[in-house]
Amino acid sequence: MGLVHAEIELSNAMDKALQRRNKLNEEEVRKMNVTALVDSGAYMMVIPDSVRLQLGLEIIGYELTEFANGKQEKVAIAEPVEVHFENRKATVDVLVIGNEVLLGAIPMEAMDVLVNPRLQKLTVNPAHPTMPVFRI
Repeated sequence: MGLVHAEIELSNAMDKALQRRNKLNEEEVRKMNVTALVDSGAYMMVIPDSVRLQLGLEIIGYELTEFANGKQEKVAIAEPVEVHFENRKATVDVLVIGNEVLLGAIPMEAMDVLVNPRLQKLTVNPAHPTMPVFRI
């Protein structure tokens, strides 16, 4: 299977919370559409610093991360983003590194989406087409 990319919308989750409380208008919410590399072998959501700055996200800490090659490095964690894909959304913390947006397994599980290997694309779980179902 080749690389899978998906068009997603990222929003500043703090802005979205203020909007839900009628303290911000829709136009004031910092958001952007991006093409994300979908990687079910990675756990987290990853964004480059340029995306963090455009969304107005603050760095809230650092975590030790391990890359596929076994290398470990402390990486910045930013405030949460709200991720939208089709009729799904999830709010997740993000790692800030690299130059590409990466959608990992945690936000994928939260949105109940799957990689369709035959079509090589991200899809809403066909078993739950109208809304996500969470396993607890």
